[in-house]
Amino acid sequence: MRKLIFGINLTIDGCCDHTKGVPDEESHDFWTKLLLNTDTLVYGRKTYQLMVPFWPEMAREKSGPTRSMNDFANAFASMKEIVVFSRSLSGVDEKNARIARADLKDEILKLKQQDGKSILAGGVDVPSQLIDLELVDEYVFVIQPLLVGQGRRLLENYSLDERLRLIDTKILKSGSIVARYSKA
Repeated sequence: MRKLIFGINLTIDGCCDHTKGVPDEESHDFWTKLLLNTDTLVYGRKTYQLMVPFWPEMAREKSGPTRSMNDFANAFASMKEIVVFSRSLSGVDEKNARIARADLKDEILKLKQQDGKSILAGGVDVPSQLIDLELVDEYVFVIQPLLVGQGRRLLENYSLDERLRLIDTKILKSGSIVARYSKA
């Protein structure tokens, strides 16, 4: 069975707003390595629209300002499938993307049964629902050394009680901490 990984960048105070934080070469390299062990991405509409067309265009045009951004763009563009859960989107821009309107749990269970690499979920809304449904097998938090005091918070409307087991940590040169957890 394929593993469902939830990955996100956070500030120390728990903000996961994409406008906060400072992505750097090393963090892009980390996310690129994770993407290379993944072949399916799961997003909601907001995250999909943040990622596409930005990263696929950068991959096609090789227009990233750094090597690490171009590497990430290439890894992103090489995904076998991007599954977008949305009730409002009428279409998607990339040939490897599709809109899923079926039940979230049923769709994810079908994906997990397919052959392939890991599945990576990103964003806030859909992953929060996946966590609530107990479908996430592994969590990857990149905690940036910032206190921003405002912005969107992960799982702000959910009441959960799940114990996790730390499986790996890494400290990046920027001071960011990568923490990987699995279900206990």
